[in-house]
Amino acid sequence: VQLQASGGGLVQAGGSLRLSCAASGRIYSSYFMGWFRQAPGKEREFVAAIRWSNSIYYADSVKGRFTISRDNAKNTVYLQMNSLKPEDTAVYYCAACSDYRGTYYLASEYAYWGQGTQVTVSS
Repeated sequence: VQLQASGGGLVQAGGSLRLSCAASGRIYSSYFMGWFRQAPGKEREFVAAIRWSNSIYYADSVKGRFTISRDNAKNTVYLQMNSLKPEDTAVYYCAACSDYRGTYYLASEYAYWGQGTQVTVSS
C-alpha cells in the first residue's frame, strides 16, 4: 500500500483547505485511516481517524472544525479543514492501519504512511 497526500497550501486564518490521501493498492473498509500532523520542533500528533462510517475520531484541538471522510471506491481519504488557525500550521500525513490494536491515536498503530503535505496558516 502506498499513500499520496495532497491539497496543502498557504491560507489565511479562518480559511479552509481540503486534504486528500490517495492509496495505491487496496484499502479495505476495515482499515483505520488516519491523519497526523507535525509542526517544527514538535512531535507528530494525531488529528483524525476513520474506520467504518460510524467510527470517526478527532483530536480535541480540531473537533468541530475538521471533518474526515473516505471514499472506499476511490481508495481515498479526505480531511476537510475549516476555520483554520495559525496553530494548525504543520506537515500533515495520512496513514493506514491494517492490524488495529486499539489505539487509533498513536502513530505506531499505522504501518503505512504518505509523504506529507505542508499546511501553513497565516495570521
